Amino acid sequence: MGVRGLVIISVSTGMVVATSAMAAQDEETNIQNLPPVEVAAPPPAAARRVAPARPVARIGAPGSASPRTRLYVYPTAPGTGRGLDVDKVPSAINAVDASQIKRTGSLNVTDALRDYVPGVNISEVTGNPFTPDVEFRGFVASPVTGTPQGLAVYQNGVRINEAFSDAVNWDLIPTAAIRSVTLVTNNPAFGLNALGGAINLQMKDGFTYQGAEIDMMGGSFGRIQGSAQWGKQVDKNYAVYAALEGLHDNGFRNFSQSDVRRFYGDVGYKAGDSEFHANMGVAKNNFGASATVPAELLEKYWGATYTTPQTTANRVGYLNLTGKVDATPTWTLEGTAHVRRFEQNIVDGNPTDVEECAADAALLCFGDDTTPANGAGGVQLANPFAPGTILGAIDRSSIRSTTFGVSGQATNTDQLFGHDNRFVMGATYDASTTRYNASSEIGSMGENYVVSGSGVFLGATPTADPVAGPVSLRTVNQYNGLYAMDTFNVTDAFAITGGGRFNAARITLEDQLGTALNGDHTYTRFNPMIGGTYKITPGLTAYAGYSEANRVPTPLELGCADPARPCLIAAFLVADPPLKQVVSKTVEAGFRGTRELNIGTLGWKIGGFRATNYDDIVAVPAVGRTGFGYFTNVGRTRRQGLEAEVNIKSPTLQFQASYAFVDARFLDPLELGSESPFADDATETIQVRPGNQIPAIPRHRVKVGVDYAVTDVWKVGGNALFVSSQYIVGDESNQFAKLPSYTVFNLHTSYQVTKNIQLYGRVDNVFDKRYVTYGQFFDREALPNFTNGGAEFVDPRSLSPARPRAFYAGMRVTF
Repeated sequence: MGVRGLVIISVSTGMVVATSAMAAQDEETNIQNLPPVEVAAPPPAAARRVAPARPVARIGAPGSASPRTRLYVYPTAPGTGRGLDVDKVPSAINAVDASQIKRTGSLNVTDALRDYVPGVNISEVTGNPFTPDVEFRGFVASPVTGTPQGLAVYQNGVRINEAFSDAVNWDLIPTAAIRSVTLVTNNPAFGLNALGGAINLQMKDGFTYQGAEIDMMGGSFGRIQGSAQWGKQVDKNYAVYAALEGLHDNGFRNFSQSDVRRFYGDVGYKAGDSEFHANMGVAKNNFGASATVPAELLEKYWGATYTTPQTTANRVGYLNLTGKVDATPTWTLEGTAHVRRFEQNIVDGNPTDVEECAADAALLCFGDDTTPANGAGGVQLANPFAPGTILGAIDRSSIRSTTFGVSGQATNTDQLFGHDNRFVMGATYDASTTRYNASSEIGSMGENYVVSGSGVFLGATPTADPVAGPVSLRTVNQYNGLYAMDTFNVTDAFAITGGGRFNAARITLEDQLGTALNGDHTYTRFNPMIGGTYKITPGLTAYAGYSEANRVPTPLELGCADPARPCLIAAFLVADPPLKQVVSKTVEAGFRGTRELNIGTLGWKIGGFRATNYDDIVAVPAVGRTGFGYFTNVGRTRRQGLEAEVNIKSPTLQFQASYAFVDARFLDPLELGSESPFADDATETIQVRPGNQIPAIPRHRVKVGVDYAVTDVWKVGGNALFVSSQYIVGDESNQFAKLPSYTVFNLHTSYQVTKNIQLYGRVDNVFDKRYVTYGQFFDREALPNFTNGGAEFVDPRSLSPARPRAFYAGMRVTF
């Protein structure tokens, strides 16, 4: 479906938008930022009074001979087909369209989520803006291996949480090719990890995007980026689409350069009521500066790094095949098949527990000055370093994952007992094989915190308790899912939705260097949901729902779960006891509405939620051993809050203001290891009480954004973001001072020079606010403070600094 000369009618909001024919224009969306879908026009009211021999629902029964209209719908299952009318969705509606992504001027889709979805908060845990943590309602989707993941992410119906750790590598997503993003909550149909919801990415194709566009931008910190996309409907049956993106950024921190290269393509075929697509993508990205920095170093220089090298190299290639057939006027069948290859190489400089032996300085010891540090052959390592050398380690790890999956979904819109009804059922199967390898090279630490390698590699130390050393592990994940959802219209105004999903997961670990890591774990669970909507007036809808979801421990978590034998998280694994799966039970309710005003279409929503996790999993540090830790179940945790938003949309004005409150707490008492200055000196632990807040989750988020067309060719806009204070990681007992709140202002403008050429510019962090988005405690005794004469660090905090003020300018050309 192209956008030229197209008249779009929004059944759900009553808004009518006409778009003139012009090149490479993104689709118009409704007040909820949803793109339209084409369906059979409903029959006249008089015709519906006579029930046919086989009653058929008036919405969603496409037929090739029927007149067509367009609706705005919301996804309720992972498939790529048409979703549910927004008035019938028993959960909050959160969506971002292609034009909003474009206005951010960013190749990170996470920036659009941060700016336009009320409950989303971004933390640069890695210290790199292209690999952020996305937190929504206290649940996280992170690229950091070892972060407990609470959000599922789908691209064209395929789950893209990585196999080994469920991590989400946002840098691999082709941002220019995104048609829309929806954040689906209160719905177990999206399978594993959807504790807080599922981020659902629908991509462009040659039917939905036609024309060509070249976008080039440059600016502060050596930023140079460009993207090109092209879509064409060859004839009424075939269409092609391709997008290419590239970026280089030197970063504002030492050693923090970034290089991004991505390609996405789609070939589509449409005949009557059937549609088939083959789409593929590749990416090759490299990043630096992937860690927090001691606060005392940041006070001296905002671009400081702590220990280097810190580099990450991500590679991905994938192929997806999708098909949709309207088998009958009321049955739609969908299917997908996909294969994905992901490779990651991490090089990470760190402090080390290797030191000179007390009895013989010519030998190396580990953890203390008496326990031998063995090499790969099990022989104690000789000390090649000069006396007094401060030692460090260059830890290397690699992940090689291949995933294959298939899914099928059927949708039926036959009437039930004379009432409109929509029934969806589906099944999914995914299998992944991962090769994971890790090693640690002992080196010398310079006064600039750069580790220089020596060619000496650490082996199992000691053999009876291999807490560090080379790892070679093969893992196999097999995930099966079966789901069904039904939406029944009790009346035209009142609809009830019910259903659930059964998940079965088997995770096998095969140690390639011995048998210590071998394991075979199986998890099963059925997650139900029920909800309803009531259309109080044509412009006001109430909704409420209850659902359950689960996530199973990842191979990484299963290989590192023993507090007595901690691992270097994301590097070294040991044999461990099994972990329980996490189960989340969520209830949410609210109101949403639309209204036509003289200045445009008004949309608003307000809602509350409460999610209780059972057997939640957290990463716990091993005190005194930098980078080491373990995973453990911590009982119950709760996340609850409120989200409110108002927005106005017209050809000349787009305005959005939102507020989100998130209260995240532990519900059970527990004892955790911590580098906190309040930790017990004897046990090196803190006591977490019921009601203590979960760190790294700010309670208040306020967002305001406006775009205004001063003339037909000149637009100006800006946005402001307020994020409240938060406890730092390691302070689960809530005894240390919080990280301060921050407010950031951004401005942007564009000028349409000709019909096909646009110039634009933006200023991020206008007032050059120095703030941090994430913090944690660190081992102050691991290394001296070289910026203070080699004295011991005093401030226990290690922080992720945000980017200073930055200026960017670019040009966009369409054909």
